[in-house]
Amino acid sequence: MDTAESGADGWEHLAPGVARRRLPFLDVTIGLVVGDEGVLLVDTGSTLAEGARLRLQVRELTGRPVTHIALTHAHFDHVFGTAAFSGVRVYGHRALDGCLERGRDALREDAVTHGVGPGPAAEAADVLVHPDRLVDDGYELDLGGGRTALLFHPGTGHTTHDLAVYVPGTPAVVFCGDLVEESGEPQAGPDAVPAAWPATLDRLLAVGGETAVYVPGHGAAVDARFVRAQRDALTARFTAS
Repeated sequence: MDTAESGADGWEHLAPGVARRRLPFLDVTIGLVVGDEGVLLVDTGSTLAEGARLRLQVRELTGRPVTHIALTHAHFDHVFGTAAFSGVRVYGHRALDGCLERGRDALREDAVTHGVGPGPAAEAADVLVHPDRLVDDGYELDLGGGRTALLFHPGTGHTTHDLAVYVPGTPAVVFCGDLVEESGEPQAGPDAVPAAWPATLDRLLAVGGETAVYVPGHGAAVDARFVRAQRDALTARFTAS
């Protein structure tokens, strides 16, 4: 993954075999974890076209196809590109499946509201991919060559079904989804659980530790101090009397 180290095509090297990319649209972060036998993509972007570009970029970057996808939550900007990947195992929290099924029309409308064209939004909604591997509290994914990724549910917060990905190493990397945001204030929509969010970030920190790189769903990578500060801000915003 030499090109990830050089930052080619927008990919940022985080640790050996671990990279991420900030997409131009909505500053969505995509994660990449490479093992000897498997290639894990964390989230898939806002449209089928974005997903297709990511599929080609990963192939160019690693010389191999994506074999696994982890979806951090059910919002359109993180799941609408999934159908661009065929023959891939898709992981999500157990509650994600129902949220996608019930929320298909709302996701399409939300995509259009945020600037996706009506045609691409409808196309992605029509072929919306559901996870075929459901995660409860946690699942350790073996990508080969000693490379593992822990897919875990630290609790509710941004949604009821947030899934994070912990990749051990030096440094360890935690893909946080929208439980953490750097390029704007964390968004709490109708599916958020605001009162539980700070405690969920505590559990995220307990898994990642002080020296991990924390990758937000939008924006630049951050450290544990940033996550704690965001936890404190969320506490003041949602739970302070």
